[in-house]
Amino acid sequence: MTRHALAVILVLLAVAGTPRAQLITIKTVPIAQGDQFDIYPSMNQGMGGVAIALPDTLLDPFRTPERGGRLTQARFFGAPTVYAISSNTGGGRTLPVTAFTPLGSWYAALSLAVQEVDPSRAPGSVLTGPPPPGVLVQAPQPIQVTQPTPQSHGNAYVFALVGKTLPEPKLSLAASFSWARLNAMDGVDLLYPGSQSIDQFSHAVDVRLGLLKQWAGDRALDAVLLHNHFGMSQDVTYLDLFWDPGTQSVLQRPRVEHELDRTDTWGLHLQYERPLTDTGWRIGWIATGNLMTHPKIPNYELMNIPRDPGRSQGYQGGVGVARTRGPATFGLDAVYEPIWSHTWAAAAAPTATSAGDTIPVGGMTIENRFHFSNFIFRMGIGRDVGIGGRTRGGTWQLGVAARTVHYWLTQRDLVQGATRAQEEWWVEWTPTWGFTLRFPELELRYSGRVTKGTGRPGTQAVTGFLADPAALRSGDLLVAPNGPLTLDGVSVVTHQVSLSLPLH
Repeated sequence: MTRHALAVILVLLAVAGTPRAQLITIKTVPIAQGDQFDIYPSMNQGMGGVAIALPDTLLDPFRTPERGGRLTQARFFGAPTVYAISSNTGGGRTLPVTAFTPLGSWYAALSLAVQEVDPSRAPGSVLTGPPPPGVLVQAPQPIQVTQPTPQSHGNAYVFALVGKTLPEPKLSLAASFSWARLNAMDGVDLLYPGSQSIDQFSHAVDVRLGLLKQWAGDRALDAVLLHNHFGMSQDVTYLDLFWDPGTQSVLQRPRVEHELDRTDTWGLHLQYERPLTDTGWRIGWIATGNLMTHPKIPNYELMNIPRDPGRSQGYQGGVGVARTRGPATFGLDAVYEPIWSHTWAAAAAPTATSAGDTIPVGGMTIENRFHFSNFIFRMGIGRDVGIGGRTRGGTWQLGVAARTVHYWLTQRDLVQGATRAQEEWWVEWTPTWGFTLRFPELELRYSGRVTKGTGRPGTQAVTGFLADPAALRSGDLLVAPNGPLTLDGVSVVTHQVSLSLPLH
């Protein structure tokens, strides 16, 4: 990716800490987001993550709880996962453990995970330049602003599931609950490029109710109703510089700003699959809808789109085909994703407009309307191989996933009476691979992937002085040590090793 200036950015972290299927993500800039929340074991991850017509027995219960009824044996899962972002711009490590057990017609699962996330930026910046006009000093030197040593932060996750299978009508009913305590969201520190440190305090809650109906001929229909709540508070510390005439030197003083991020999502997901022919082909369809409210969106340092509250609605419609023939498996998904988002800035005080009117407190000063037309494509192949006399002693997988993001922004400035339009698009590519080793007493899986087409933002350092120390206290004149925003291309590499053990 070439280095370029960013004109627009909006990142809505609505799916933090929960399984991301059935939750539609919104972003308006190709910022690399580490695979912080892809922590659960999967059978199809090495095949590009195909999921519509090819069941994923390991991952499906975390996304659609009613599919937990397809696991008929008590098992223990462990799936250590690590990811790293190139150019030393982030990374993380996660250790989830899961126990699943059927209890007659009932079934239940419990998963716990701990995680460590590395900071996304290196410390230190250099500010150079002259002191304020009229001030004479001997050979001014660059001022080294030393940030605190970056430290990794820990997160914790809990997932619980309970369900019941009704054999006669071939129904499975289930509910799942997940909760996350998040002290580190990957990449959030990059959204405040002029800051010295960021303390994050956030949580995410996800509740899902699922129903699975099966018919003769291996046909099945899933329905999932979900509610997701995400809340984050951020204490962002800036280091302001000012020229003190009394000491004839540049001094530093910290400033802390408190930011809030809130998003609530209601969603409905439908999925149907059936055999296409008697030659091993299957076909499936999905339809997903999300309604999101954003009571509070942070005022990111690098944001040049004023906004405060907002609403969004996103949809997915997709089709998938898969074929299993002998030892070989093939899968393909194609999904269309339209999204509409409406955000605005509210007046903190009566504001005069260029037309001579007055916008009251709480009235809309800036209005932003986004329209997205996104596509998601996933494809993969796998093949069983014989090892040690076992015909399915191992399996190799290869795949690729691609996501295109294309959106239009219409922004109205109600103060100046101006309107502007903007169009942006990009493509994210994710090659995947994996293999499985099966032993009589356990299964060992490995999957890897690398995402390209995204980047990390950076800033060019500039000088910032306050001529009067009193201005720092009054808040009238604050100059942050940041400059033009740019985006440098990076790769996100993720590795996962999962272990499956029967409990009986």
